[in-house]
Amino acid sequence: MRRERGTATVEFVWLTVLLLVPLVYLLLSVFEAQRAAFAVSSASQAAGHAFVRAPDVATGQARAEQAALVALADHDVTGARVDVECRPTPRDCLQPGSSVRVVVTVEQPLPLLPSVMGENVGVVTVDATHTEAYGTFREGRK
Repeated sequence: MRRERGTATVEFVWLTVLLLVPLVYLLLSVFEAQRAAFAVSSASQAAGHAFVRAPDVATGQARAEQAALVALADHDVTGARVDVECRPTPRDCLQPGSSVRVVVTVEQPLPLLPSVMGENVGVVTVDATHTEAYGTFREGRK
């Protein structure tokens, strides 16, 4: 009968590496996507609030983009696109009964992927939409 000595340790190390490394990478990827989701959610809310508190549409647009960038920077997320749309029509913006819809979109790269594989490989697109009502009983602005 042949004795097998020391193989349990080697098998344990190999199984740990083969199973644990992909699990850790999967968790890191989920955390990155979740961080981006929190960032765009708070950025869209902050942009909507900033827009409706502005004295006019041009100032509101600038304040909304700045508020979104600050909220994204809090989560260390960069490269987002901020789209602001007045509803029901752009000419009714900041008028009683209108609303502002803000969409923030970011393409979050997954960790540890080399750029040799291509630009769009390993990128998760995350977006958030927030609609902020201007209010029915407020004074209209231009």
